[in-house]
Amino acid sequence: MTLAVAIAAFLVGAAVSAFLAALFVRRSTAGVLPTPSGRPEPGAALAPRVLGALDVGVVVVDRDETAILANPVARNMRVVDADRLALPVLSELVRSVTDSGEPDSASLDLAPVGRGPEFQTFLVRAMPLRTGDRVTSVVLRFSDITDARRLELVRRDFVANVSHELKTPVSALTLLAEAVQEAADDPEAVQRFASRMQREGSRLGRLVQELIELSRLQGAEALPGTTPVSVEHVLSEAVDRSRLLAEQTGITVLARPEPGLLVCGNEIQLTTAVGNLVDNAIAYSPERTRVGVTSRVTTDADGTEWVELAVTDQGIGIAEPELDRVFERFYRIDPARSRATGGTGLGLAIVKHIATNHGGGVSVWSVVGSGSTFTIRLPLAGRDAEAGDVAAEVAAPALPASVIDTATR
Repeated sequence: MTLAVAIAAFLVGAAVSAFLAALFVRRSTAGVLPTPSGRPEPGAALAPRVLGALDVGVVVVDRDETAILANPVARNMRVVDADRLALPVLSELVRSVTDSGEPDSASLDLAPVGRGPEFQTFLVRAMPLRTGDRVTSVVLRFSDITDARRLELVRRDFVANVSHELKTPVSALTLLAEAVQEAADDPEAVQRFASRMQREGSRLGRLVQELIELSRLQGAEALPGTTPVSVEHVLSEAVDRSRLLAEQTGITVLARPEPGLLVCGNEIQLTTAVGNLVDNAIAYSPERTRVGVTSRVTTDADGTEWVELAVTDQGIGIAEPELDRVFERFYRIDPARSRATGGTGLGLAIVKHIATNHGGGVSVWSVVGSGSTFTIRLPLAGRDAEAGDVAAEVAAPALPASVIDTATR
């Protein structure tokens, strides 16, 4: 897909360059090219309208680096100040092309106008326009490659993280296999090493499976199997999946959804998202504490209704500087605890992408030492009038109302 976009951009750029080269052979400070008789050429009269319709920035400068034409996109980028180039790098690029007579290009980082990414990256292509053998002006074409650059950085970071994360269990399995060989005459040692190999193998399997899941969620495929989904069923199924883990740690998990709520999406993915939040809450909570799983409807000022699925724990909490990072891939609040529980650092990233793919989002509220509330927010698709109240409890009596209410904070 990226290759196809690059080829299409190249072809569009080539077409624009050819058009401008033919159009701006003769200089005109008014942006309309005169013929020897003084009458404007029919094609030249269309130049401002054509350039205004382009989604790329175009600036034409003469040999004195005076801007004789700039379309609205280029002016919004603030690369032109009145009739002069606003950035030294652009002046250097123009001089290089004027002297050599050959096209050239450069990368340009600009602070965005209004809200947006920290910086916008543009590919600047400079093309000479000649009158005879002499370069009389230069066309600068600005293409926004911010998303492509950001994707490149994300992929590079992702590959580095995956390489590191895969290296750890693979190295552990290699060392354990060597230890088993050396302890062949000691059945107890073999049993101990084999048990650790099994844990590392399971961790490696989970990591690979979650990488596959995350890659699929980040792909361009449409959301599979989009249907009305019962929120009650999603919450009760997610809690049921955590039953064994909760019983092993003596943690109470209670689901108490608002009856009859429906969202539109994929039930398997939504159950996975809530299940990841429940598993995370259990993993980062002390023994014999409680986890609440609730749902409710909220309404925006414009009347849009949303379903909020909240998972509240009484765990270790998250420091404020880390709140913005918990949904990053491989980010762990407590690496030692994550290793002990077999966590991969991908669970919350998967939750984020599932929520985003369903037209919603996920947020977190937390106080260190008191616990956390993770909330998935999805558009309300409707209500099932025949649905009843569902409560699913694991390993202990029902949560007090005060605990359940914390999920609505």
